[in-house]
Amino acid sequence: MDDSKVAGGKVKKPGKRGHKPAKIDLKAKLERSRQSARECRARKKLRYQYLEELVSSRERAICALREELDMYKQWCMAMDQGKIPSEIKALLSGEEQSKAQQNSTKLPKAVKADTNSHNPW
Repeated sequence: MDDSKVAGGKVKKPGKRGHKPAKIDLKAKLERSRQSARECRARKKLRYQYLEELVSSRERAICALREELDMYKQWCMAMDQGKIPSEIKALLSGEEQSKAQQNSTKLPKAVKADTNSHNPW
């Protein structure tokens, strides 16, 4: 056997892989490689920018949630001392008003149902 290799019963000649042309333009190959590297760096930069924006938005959300938690802790401490915070009073009065509005909107429907029915009682 001269410079050929035997693999699985087939004789392979060195340097013959696929259907590449015998003469490759080296400059074009280098330029494609450089362009590919530029594109890879650009994608990497975009990916890092996206991740930085994501981290910053999550940090802002965490800060907002911590502030909300502190507010609820203050409300609980005030209620433990027997004081009802004005915000809770406003929430409760807002719920009462919305319930009253719901009941007032439901009432005419009930009256309409009574007037539309043919039951004399």
